[in-house]
Amino acid sequence: MAHAVRFYEAGGPEVMRWEAVDVGAPGTGEVRVRHEAVGLNFADTYFRTGLYPAPLPAGMGVEGAGVIEAVGPDVVGFSEGDRVTYTGSPLGAYSTERVMPAGSLIKLPEGIAFDTAAAMTMRGLTSAYLLRRIHPLAPGDTVLLHAAAGGVGLIFCQWAKLLGINVIGTVSSDLKAEMARAHGCGEVIVYSREDVAARVRELTDGKGVSVVYDSVGARTYESSLNSLSRRGLLVCFGTASGPIPPIDAMQLAAKGSLFVTRPALADYIAEPAERAELAAELFGHVAAGGIRIEINQRYELTDCVQAHRDLEAGRSVGSSVFSL
Repeated sequence: MAHAVRFYEAGGPEVMRWEAVDVGAPGTGEVRVRHEAVGLNFADTYFRTGLYPAPLPAGMGVEGAGVIEAVGPDVVGFSEGDRVTYTGSPLGAYSTERVMPAGSLIKLPEGIAFDTAAAMTMRGLTSAYLLRRIHPLAPGDTVLLHAAAGGVGLIFCQWAKLLGINVIGTVSSDLKAEMARAHGCGEVIVYSREDVAARVRELTDGKGVSVVYDSVGARTYESSLNSLSRRGLLVCFGTASGPIPPIDAMQLAAKGSLFVTRPALADYIAEPAERAELAAELFGHVAAGGIRIEINQRYELTDCVQAHRDLEAGRSVGSSVFSL
C-alpha cells in the first residue's frame, strides 16, 4: 500500500500526517513515479504554515527522484523504467509513490544517484538561475550570499567558484563558516557577532557588492540593502526569517538607486528548453566533480515532523533528504 504525508490545516510541524493512500493509474499526460528519495526544503515549511497558500487537504513536498512505473496516454519523451527527478508543483513529494504530470519531470543521468538528485534538484536549479539568469556576472565580480552553508549556499559557492565569481557568505556559526569555506566561499561573515554591512564595506574597499542573494528575508533585508554598491541588485529568493517588509522606493533611491527583485524558481524552469539547459549544466558539473552534493541529514518520511523542527531551528547544514 502506498503512503503519503498530508496536512489538513496550516500550522506547525505537528499538522502533518502519515496516511495510506490509493495512488491509482496515471491519466492523460501523467505518469506514476515510485520514489527512491525525497528532498527536504525550507519551501516545504512555507506551504505547511500557510505562507504559500495551498488548497487543503494537501500533500507535502515539491522535490523527489525515482522510477517511472506507469505511463498514461499522450505522454511524450518518458517511458516505464526511466529514472527521473523533479521539483515544483503539484505538492505531494512526501510519498512512497504518486501520479503526477509528466511535464514536471527531468530525466536523471545514470551517473547521478537518486538521493543525490533529491538533495540537489531544487537547490541546484535555484543556484543555476541565480547565477546564470538573474544578473550578468563576470569573472572577478564579488557578491554577497546569505545562508552560505545551507543547501543552496553550498552549491552556489562551488558553482560561483567555477565561474570565477568571488562570494562573501554569511553564516551563524564557526562550524558553518568552515563548511562554507570548504565549498568555495572566499570570505565568511559570522552574523551572530559581526555587522554584515560594515564587514562587506571593509572587504570591498567601501564600495559594496553588485548583487546580494538573500534567502533569509525579514532579518537580513536592511543589511542586504546596506551591503550593495550604487545601482546594485538585491535578489530576495527566500523568506526563512519571515517576509521582507514593504519596499520603500525612496529608500532605494537614497541608498544608491538600488534594484530589488523577488524571483521564483518556477518562472525560470517553466519553459522545457530552459529547464533542460539549466539541468544539463547542473548535472554536468556534478558528474564531473566540480560541484559536490553532500547530504548531511537523512530522515525516514515517517519522521517528517522532526525533520521540519530541525530545519526551522537551524540545526541543518547543507542538504537533507528522506530516504525510502
